[in-house]
Order: sequence, then C-alpha cells, then structure tokens
Amino acid sequence: MPSSNHKDLSVVPTGDQFFFPTNREYTTQLPGPNGDQRCAYLCGNSLGLLAKRSKALLEEELHVWGTRAVNGHFKHPHGREWMNIADTVTPLLAELVGAQEKEVACMGTLTANLHLMMSAFYKPTLTRFKILCEGKAFPSDQYAFTSQARLHGYDPAEAIIEMLPRYGEFTLRESDILDMIAKEGSSIALVIFSGVQYYTGQWFPIEAITNAAHAQGCICGWDLAHAIGNVPMALHDWNVDFAVWCSYKYLNSGPGGIGGLFIHDKWEADKAPQYAGWWGHDPVTRFSMPEKFSAIPGAQGFQQSNPSVLATVSLLGSLQVFKEVGMMGPLRERSVLLTGYLESLLVKSVFYVAPQLAAERYPPDGDETGTQKLQPAFTIITPHAPESRGAQLSLLFLPAGSNDMQEIFDYLLSKGVVGDERQPDVIRLAPAPLYNTKQDCERAVVALEQGLQSLVKRLCNPS
Repeated sequence: MPSSNHKDLSVVPTGDQFFFPTNREYTTQLPGPNGDQRCAYLCGNSLGLLAKRSKALLEEELHVWGTRAVNGHFKHPHGREWMNIADTVTPLLAELVGAQEKEVACMGTLTANLHLMMSAFYKPTLTRFKILCEGKAFPSDQYAFTSQARLHGYDPAEAIIEMLPRYGEFTLRESDILDMIAKEGSSIALVIFSGVQYYTGQWFPIEAITNAAHAQGCICGWDLAHAIGNVPMALHDWNVDFAVWCSYKYLNSGPGGIGGLFIHDKWEADKAPQYAGWWGHDPVTRFSMPEKFSAIPGAQGFQQSNPSVLATVSLLGSLQVFKEVGMMGPLRERSVLLTGYLESLLVKSVFYVAPQLAAERYPPDGDETGTQKLQPAFTIITPHAPESRGAQLSLLFLPAGSNDMQEIFDYLLSKGVVGDERQPDVIRLAPAPLYNTKQDCERAVVALEQGLQSLVKRLCNPS
C-alpha cells in the first residue's frame, strides 16, 4: 500500500477493485439522480463486497468446468488444478493469522469446524469439564458449546461459564477475564472466546487470555469470524491451541463462503482427526484409494471432503487484493484511522451520549426517572481504544425498548447507507479499510443525524 494513501482516507489503494451496489440497486427509495450513486456500504463485518478479481476467477472456473469437465482436477489451463485448489489460498490465510502453512486448513464452514476442533480438544474429566466463554457469544457458538457439553453428559448450565460485562458497562474488562481464569481454572477444560466480539466489536486480548488459560492447564481456542482480515494476529507465536473462522465477512469470499481452521504445530504428534475424511489423507496416495487412512500432518489432516472450487477461488480473488496492498500491516494502519474518523464524527452529534453516562441517563432496566419522556439518543458500545477494537463501531440506541433503532436503520437505508441491525437496539457500522472511504463515514453520520432529527420531530408532533 503506498504510504501516500495512509492518511488520505478519501483514497483507497484498491481503487475500483470491488463492486458496490448503487442506491437504486439496494433500495427503491432513492429515485432520480441519486439512484446511480454507490451505497455507503458499511456492512463488511456481515458480508464483504464482491472483488472484481473474484468475479473474473469464478468466470474462468465456470469456463474450465464447461470445457474440461472432470479433467479440471488434473489439467487446468490456468494452473489451478482442482485437486490442489486449497493450496492457492492456504499461504495467504496463514499469513493473515500469523501461522505456518501446515497449521492452517481452508475447509468447511465455521460451526462445522468448531465442532471438529471441540471433538479434538474438549476432553472433559470429572474435575475439569467447564467451558469459559463470553456471554452472548454469537448464537451458533452458543449452540455448539451447549451441544458439546450435553454430548459429554454434562448439564450446560453447570458446564458453561458465560462472562458478562459489569453492570452499567458494555464490554468485558481484561482483568475480569484473567481473574475468572485464575479463580476457576482448575475446573475449566476449554477457554474459548471470539477474537472480535460480533455484537460489541470488542477485540479481546488473545495472547494474554491464551497465556492465562495455559497457566491453569486449560486448552484455549478462538472463533476468529470477525477477526480474520480485520485485525493483525500471530496465532503461532501467541501459542493459541486452535482457531476457526469463516471468510465471507472481512475476507469477502461471498455468502456462505468456505471456512478455515488453525491448529498449533505443537499438537501435530498428539491430535489425530477423530472424524477422518478422504481429503485429509496424504495427497500422494489419496487417489490410489487405500483402505487405511494416513493423515496429512497438521491442520490439513482434519479435512474431510474436497473443498468447493468456486468458493475457494472466490476467496482467492479477495486474498490477492489483500496481498497486493501489503496484508494486515498497512490495512490495520488505515483501519485505525478510518474507524477513528467515523468515531470522531459520531461523538460530535447532539444525540450522542458518552458510554459512562448512558447507563446513568438511560438505565439498562428501562426505568425512567422524572415525568419527562427521555429523548432519543445513542452511545457507542465498542471500546474507544484502538487496541481493543477492529473496523466496527456498534451504536446502541436509547432509551431501550423504544424501537428507535429500527426507524433509524430504515432511514439510513433510504439514504443509501448500509449498516447492520442487531435487535433490539444496535446498529453496527464497519468501515472496511480495503474499500471504504471517509466519504462513506460522512454520509453515514449525516444520515444518522437527519434520521434522529426526523424522529424527534415526529415524537414532538405525533399528529
């Protein structure tokens, strides 16, 4: 990434390498000349945009499929033989997460990979059987933890420790997490958090939590769905035991894109796949169809079925863009500036309430004091410190239960601003450094202000 672009947030080094929906394409509420304006798309933490490189690669593979059919597995006009298609992305994924190539596998989907990893690493005993995680983790993770506890004969209510923020706070304190590990460590089999929490946008201190877990004899794993391609990581050096991720958010692989996993090489001799599949077999003899399974050393031995070629090359197109701009170093630098710029605009709003005052003015239990109805407002529940967040700001709309969030979300869409709604009260805005600009941030804040002003007028004059 050219250094001249680092501080000019109006210029994106990837330029026109991504497709943006226009206002007209995304919503029918913007007729006229503004209809052809591209959306201010701040939803890459939910689904990343389509890279033009990905579209071209997909079209190439469809042509190969149509002209070479099954022979595409072994002879490919572009050198991407399908039998080795995952090899095109593995080095790039390893670089993104700070791992050796043999520690990474491009495979499956997020929750399927999580179950595979828990089958290998969650080994409860009579005295050490608990799972420590953040409260209100992404539902799929919660379902996986619950079902794994039950699978081993434990009551989830007893086996799962969910940590919640202190009263009046929105994110977990690092010290509270470390204290909990120290206190309950002898009974904890697995510590597993999100790298970046999907709802609040909090970036957990991966290395510190991992070290604390290991000091108590616990296994430590991570769900990196919102972290990969968003924040820099060094999983190998941090001694993380395992991690899983999806690729359709910041990695822009497309809806339902292929997932991935990491297993530290210290486990290579100890962890054999419990649910072995054909694609995890030694590729030298894989097509000889031997009866005995011979696992590929490392994470790739956990592969089961051959990966989707179309899903993999869609991911490859985006990863090539990552590589061209220098991967996470320069992208993180730009992300800090861009997210900070969005935050600086938001806190200037007359409707903004600082997080430390939000609970005082708008109690979490919804109780109102006095006789005057509380006016609409919002706070930012994502940590202010750059080292504790990625490219996301979560806006909590106040007062709770007012349905203001939905009205504001709809208003933003009517202005071509695309964020992400999380019921009942939160809108997430994610300025992805790979393709967003300061103008996207400005459009979002202007529309937000206008929407809140419109809401206040309607409340004051309900007729």
